[in-house]
Amino acid sequence: MQLSNAFSADAPLLILGCGKMGGALLDGWLANGLPGDAIRIVEPNPAEALLRCAQDHGIALAADVSGIAETPGAVLIAIKPQMMDAVLPFLADRFGTAPLYVSIAAGTSIARFRALLGQEARIVRVMPNTPVAVAKGASAIFPGEGVTARETGLAEALLAAVGETVRLDSEAQMDAVTGVSGSGPAYVFHMIEALARGGEAQGLAPDLAMRLARQTVIGAAALADASDETAETLRVNVTSPQGTTAAALDLLMHETAGLGVLMTGAVKAAADRSRELSGDA
Repeated sequence: MQLSNAFSADAPLLILGCGKMGGALLDGWLANGLPGDAIRIVEPNPAEALLRCAQDHGIALAADVSGIAETPGAVLIAIKPQMMDAVLPFLADRFGTAPLYVSIAAGTSIARFRALLGQEARIVRVMPNTPVAVAKGASAIFPGEGVTARETGLAEALLAAVGETVRLDSEAQMDAVTGVSGSGPAYVFHMIEALARGGEAQGLAPDLAMRLARQTVIGAAALADASDETAETLRVNVTSPQGTTAAALDLLMHETAGLGVLMTGAVKAAADRSRELSGDA
């Protein structure tokens, strides 16, 4: 499905909430051909950057749902979970179950959305991550009951336009996805910080250490993306026996205190928090 043909001025894509993630998706969609006149945004406190973007692309911007005249073809729910109870009933009163609802809210179940939007509402849960802004996102999709194959394809087209998508077998897997790819960019950014600090500790100037750390992660990711080999094989390929990399990996791969143990714990912590937010913990 071509994203440029998926929505129109008469049946637009409505973005409900355009903060960091909503804005990242918007940037990615605009860059990939979604016309501004096929987009509506509800954002009561738009940032200056969003105001400029809306003006530059001809996007209709409203402070609340009542400012949207057309019934959307789909609604992207990108508001914070704590705002759902106050906002979604107004959305249901305005548009009913006509649109496809696509949620990027972590820890908010389809059952909760149906309680607020109506039991017949068609909902697709999606977990994207912030690299969608540069069309390098990783997004997981789970369509709820009643969502048609065409509507699932529409949700996949939205996310495929800004990166790679996977479809989940169950809604319960969304918590694990949150821990891996949803929160994952922050882990990588922290790794860059830590790697740069390690360079500083060995005598490099802070700006030089950061430049080297950033480019190392960028380059390694690009190499992994371009290669058909597994991450394990790529690691082995750059590790000479008893060499400098092997000395470092002896620490990073420690069976009780290494990076693998820490990362497993980090993913679990994020997934557990997602379950808490949804009330499943």
